[in-house]
Amino acid sequence: MAPNLSHHIISQALLLLIIQSLFVNSESHSRSLQLFEGAQKGYTFKGLNHVKQYLKAFGYYYSINDVNFTDHFDSLLESALKAYQQYYRLEVTGKINSDTMKKMSTPRCGVRDVFNDSNDGFKFRMVANYTFFNGMPRWNKRQLTYKLRSSAYVISDRQLRPIIARAFGKWADVSNFTFREAWVFNPSDIVVGFHRRFHWDNYPFDGPGNILAHAFAPEDGRLHYDADENWSTNNLTRLDQIDVESVSIHEIGHILGLGHSRDPNAIMYPYYRLKRNLGQDDIDGIRALYFGR
Repeated sequence: MAPNLSHHIISQALLLLIIQSLFVNSESHSRSLQLFEGAQKGYTFKGLNHVKQYLKAFGYYYSINDVNFTDHFDSLLESALKAYQQYYRLEVTGKINSDTMKKMSTPRCGVRDVFNDSNDGFKFRMVANYTFFNGMPRWNKRQLTYKLRSSAYVISDRQLRPIIARAFGKWADVSNFTFREAWVFNPSDIVVGFHRRFHWDNYPFDGPGNILAHAFAPEDGRLHYDADENWSTNNLTRLDQIDVESVSIHEIGHILGLGHSRDPNAIMYPYYRLKRNLGQDDIDGIRALYFGR
């Protein structure tokens, strides 16, 4: 599969618009969304177009082009909100309520949840709670190598190395994959690293809050963390910190071919939680993808 983030990562233009005007950080994100609480079809609120952009970015709001992103609460936004609320098992109202705002304000993975845009050409195949990418791309080998290569210094390789090894080990324990760190000058199947803002994949990170990391489906093998997050390497992570091991396990799932899961107990759930163990849905998903069950 050609290495193209447009298949399953937020488009650069939408991401930049959202970050610049609404999601500068999680606190301003939350304050901005509070302005829309109670909004419903027929209302017009300044800035409501950013909610449409958010839902569009993660696959819920279908629009041929961005010129339709007005501040008017139209039927498309109502439908998109209902789809989003249904996906996350919220009360399906089609209105911007407190539970919906809280979910949208939570830091998360940058991979889309669903792909319902007919122009996108890349849709998730829904199976139970876990998902696959369109065409179910998979690795054609089971012994994969990885290396650490960052463009921004956040965590030393000495600190990061055992964390990444444990993250890969979680998936190795429930599959027939093995993972080995490649020698620094040798090629590898997977490249893991921290990057800041623009980092040569045309999908820049947004700074603290919102998008934490993104990864590519097989057989691309790139895993990128946003260097501007407040990363933690221990199990005493504070509420204002992001656990790099939890995020690593999640993103490795994408690298192996899994999409997001609707199960909040799954590591592949899109929104961040401190969680370092696979859920049963993750195990079922990886085995279904590679063993057909």
